[in-house]
Amino acid sequence: MNKIIGTIVAVVIGAVLFRACAFIVDQRQFAVVFALGQIKEVISEPGLHFKWPLVNNVVYLDRRILTIDTPQPDRVQTSEKKNLFVDSFVKWRINDPRRYWVSFLGNERAAQERINTLVRDALNQAVNRRTVNEVTSRERERAMEEIRAAVQERVKDVGVEIVDVRLKRVDFVPEISESVFRRMEAERKRVANEQRSIGGAEGEKIRADADRQREVLLAEAYKQAQTVKGEGDAKASAIYAQSFGQNTEFFNFYRSLEAYRSSFRNRTDVLVIDPSSDFFKYMKSPTPGRTPR
Repeated sequence: MNKIIGTIVAVVIGAVLFRACAFIVDQRQFAVVFALGQIKEVISEPGLHFKWPLVNNVVYLDRRILTIDTPQPDRVQTSEKKNLFVDSFVKWRINDPRRYWVSFLGNERAAQERINTLVRDALNQAVNRRTVNEVTSRERERAMEEIRAAVQERVKDVGVEIVDVRLKRVDFVPEISESVFRRMEAERKRVANEQRSIGGAEGEKIRADADRQREVLLAEAYKQAQTVKGEGDAKASAIYAQSFGQNTEFFNFYRSLEAYRSSFRNRTDVLVIDPSSDFFKYMKSPTPGRTPR
């Protein structure tokens, strides 16, 4: 019985000693091991590790990428002396736990405040050198990289790495928003009017070209029609000549009838001519060679 109790006591003492000596490092953490208040070791490999009880103590630091998202946008001024509200966020992490602990004593809030101050200063410098258009579009990526590099240069000695800096939103301050909107509206109207003018000019050019092609086609068609008509008239004249050449008197009689039809087409037509002229010879007698009774 005493042996069993002794075994149990030994196991309990062993478990207590193991609990006091062993600690586990998660893959998301750094473990800083202290010996009598001084940093003895920094452990970055995850797994089971050991320490001296009552001599060593362990502090854990987050090794993941952390985010600083400012609750209020910063008011900055561009090179055009226009005020902007810039909302940004920062991605950072601890890359040297020893320096980080010496600089901030492991206080993450203090580190964030330091980084925020540096980001605000770098943001002002980057925006002050640029126009509104450059900040919002053309050089936005370059400005963010400049801010990241400037802040990284100033925090490299405190064990912190700036992974990224992003400008989430860039707004005009209320007092100039309306004037900017009016200017944007005027610019859009100018572009629209310019496009309408270009479209009108192109439309006139297309219509002029269509009219020219129409005239060319009509002229070509008229030319072909006149050619065909001339050929037809020539053939008709040849046929008439061949037909009427066989009887000259009938030809003269037929032509006189055509002349009468053309001259007396309407009742109101009046023709002043000598009755004894040859024009009326077939009206006097269908056979001019004979004497009418």
